[in-house]
Amino acid sequence: MWYVYLLESEATDGQRYVGVTSDLKRRLTDHNAGRSAHTSKFLPWRIVTYVAFSDQSKATAFERYLKSGSGHAFANKRFW
Repeated sequence: MWYVYLLESEATDGQRYVGVTSDLKRRLTDHNAGRSAHTSKFLPWRIVTYVAFSDQSKATAFERYLKSGSGHAFANKRFW
């Protein structure tokens, strides 16, 4: 399975991150250990929501959509 996940910083209001992975637990551990340059400044992180896909290309496409303008609006209305 592939997961598109939405993280929110527990320490800094308004800091959010969208990513994709095949191992959600390991990836959250990596984010909270500071192993991602994009998220290391706003530790700790918590998962707000995730969506599972059986196909990697569909997961990647959904992640890319959520990072687009209309995807931001969709996520703000439905997920955050």
